[in-house]
Amino acid sequence: MSSHPVGVHVGSGLTEGGEVDDGGVLARAAEVDASAVQVFLADPQDWKAPKPRPDAEELRAADLTVFVHAPYVLNVASTNNRIRIPSRKLLGQHAAASAAVGAAGMVVHGGHVTGKDDPAAGFDNWRKLFERQAADGGFPVPVLIENTAGGDKAMARELDALARLWDTVGEFGAGFVLDTCHAWAAGWDLSTVVDDVRAITGRIDLVHLNDSRDEAGSTRDRHAPLGEGQVPEELLLGVARAAGCPVVLETPGDAASHAGEIARVRAALG
Repeated sequence: MSSHPVGVHVGSGLTEGGEVDDGGVLARAAEVDASAVQVFLADPQDWKAPKPRPDAEELRAADLTVFVHAPYVLNVASTNNRIRIPSRKLLGQHAAASAAVGAAGMVVHGGHVTGKDDPAAGFDNWRKLFERQAADGGFPVPVLIENTAGGDKAMARELDALARLWDTVGEFGAGFVLDTCHAWAAGWDLSTVVDDVRAITGRIDLVHLNDSRDEAGSTRDRHAPLGEGQVPEELLLGVARAAGCPVVLETPGDAASHAGEIARVRAALG
């Protein structure tokens, strides 16, 4: 398989009852000619643990690079015990479920602290997450931390915050997901972003290749199809080329538009 498979976020591919929905993830991938997919293993806005998937064996056997996106509600940086402790638990459950489907990695947002909290507490909470998991043998899949678009006290919005985070978790083998819409919204320079990030993390494991409906530095996380937002398409494709890793689109659109985007990205990658 190519070192940079290209694909799309496909949701869960399951019905509300947990059954494979009309061919599921594999059918969605085939429909758009994807060589990678990103899936949810449970409701991303809920705290429920993921259940075993009926298609786990098929996903493991497929010639497809699978990434899992952890629930959006997780915030392991939080100083609120009622958020941080359940976040740690649920992240561990999702990591185990990610391994069960043969995932190449599990994506999780960097999180934030709020109010008068010192951001140092958030970075320390990330360290404690990895330390506790390391004591239990580590995570069964790579944990890939994604940059975020907004938040004054976010752990992965500004490059200097990302540097503080990596000083804290880099030794534990944390991976990084570069979301181009989030980077654009945070005011990062997409012409140099791959080098800027690698100078901090030493790695980029996955690119979320998303255009933005809003202007640079807006702090707004509103994705657009490639070439239909505010980011020049060639700038986005340049990020994909420079990163040299798997690419997943999280853009709005139907199967036909996603198939077109995947074809354009694949052509740009040669």
